[in-house]
Amino acid sequence: MQRLGILTAGGDTPALNATLYGAVERANASGIELYGIVNGFSGLLNPRVPHVHLNPLFSSIPELDPTVGGTLLGASRTYIDPTATQDLTRVAEHVEKLELDGLICVGGDGTINGMQPLSSRFPCVLAPKTIDNDLGLNYIDEPNERSLRDATAARPQPSATAPDLDLEKIINYVTPGYATAVFVASSAIERIRTTAESHRRIAIIEVMGRQSGYIALGSAYGQPDIILIPEIPVNLTAVERRIRELYELQRHVVIVVGEGVVDETGRQLGAVTSSVDPAGNLLFSGAAEALKHLLLQRFEHDYFQQVRPDEDLSSAIFTRKVGHTQRGGRPIRFDRFHAVQIGGKAVELLIDGQNNFLSTLQWSLSRGFHTDALAAHKLRDRKQLMHPRQVHPSLYDATRFQPTSLGINYLNNIFTGAIGSEDVEHIRCALFPPHKIGTRYQSVNIDIQRRMQSL
Repeated sequence: MQRLGILTAGGDTPALNATLYGAVERANASGIELYGIVNGFSGLLNPRVPHVHLNPLFSSIPELDPTVGGTLLGASRTYIDPTATQDLTRVAEHVEKLELDGLICVGGDGTINGMQPLSSRFPCVLAPKTIDNDLGLNYIDEPNERSLRDATAARPQPSATAPDLDLEKIINYVTPGYATAVFVASSAIERIRTTAESHRRIAIIEVMGRQSGYIALGSAYGQPDIILIPEIPVNLTAVERRIRELYELQRHVVIVVGEGVVDETGRQLGAVTSSVDPAGNLLFSGAAEALKHLLLQRFEHDYFQQVRPDEDLSSAIFTRKVGHTQRGGRPIRFDRFHAVQIGGKAVELLIDGQNNFLSTLQWSLSRGFHTDALAAHKLRDRKQLMHPRQVHPSLYDATRFQPTSLGINYLNNIFTGAIGSEDVEHIRCALFPPHKIGTRYQSVNIDIQRRMQSL
């Protein structure tokens, strides 16, 4: 192979530039030119196909910095419709004009859905990314055992007979971007804790993750009192009872809720708009606010009066969304290092003649974290549907609202040593330098515009 393309699609994560960097470095070592397609699949559909030569003279361009979050190539939620023959033909023609021998797509489940129809036209592989950590399998046979909890929402239901989870058999143990998102969420929880504690209030903190509760599970590092994940329907009676126990003890409670949580009937707790994003995913909003509303209906008007005599009932509970800060900023060391490995593995797959594969990050006790690969179709069930990976029942204790011992082991493998001394030094040196306050932010987009080429 002489020339490869790479693009970043879907939502951004802190580790995208690190993944690009790993692909570029592996291409440099193999004497392969690598061209970045600007704005994901939208760039491939554009008649001009804006692109950037990422390794002229087989040396990485200086704008590509693995310590910077986001993606210098830009990302979009435009996807390829498998049934749109004209679009598929147009993309194939553009790839041929660019003289590319293969394409690396950096993305999640929506990106796989866009990549797979293209793989019948030219070699394609995927480098996984998502802060939600929902791209992968708890075990290789999982797609064959899934059933749909709700046919309209297409929510996968963990099998009641699911085998005990073996951490070494998880397919794609963790996705780059997840660790930084948990770092941000846990830091936010620690900060919100002190204000809830000071004012004797109940804090409900909403984190991202869509239908998967991995970020909520990982937020246990912020030591919330209650964690609610989308995989387990919310038992309001049990939650209320636990809140009362904790409030009597410590005069405040901190609750973390994943944005996709459901009630005991399987209905989305927060408002779910009828619209979808371009990947076909339902848009979530307001799980924390919905939970607050339900809890206020259960507490007596004077319940908090003894502790907060001059405050009304509604002010005793407040909500916060960590929001898009989970997606951005500098990736911590775990994400930087392993995203580079994932990007490099994707290049190796194309060199080895693989098509419609994805690079994966595996874990074993003897080897620690290491890269591997999986045929992309193995993520699909018998109906050819691909569901987000969900938190396995053995990782979460629904009676304590906390990770189980196995869940703690799962998380500790990722986060023990996940932050490097260079991360701490960056905060010390880069946040408050005197010159920073008097200068404007210098966007990488300006330099990339200068490098951009078109057909």
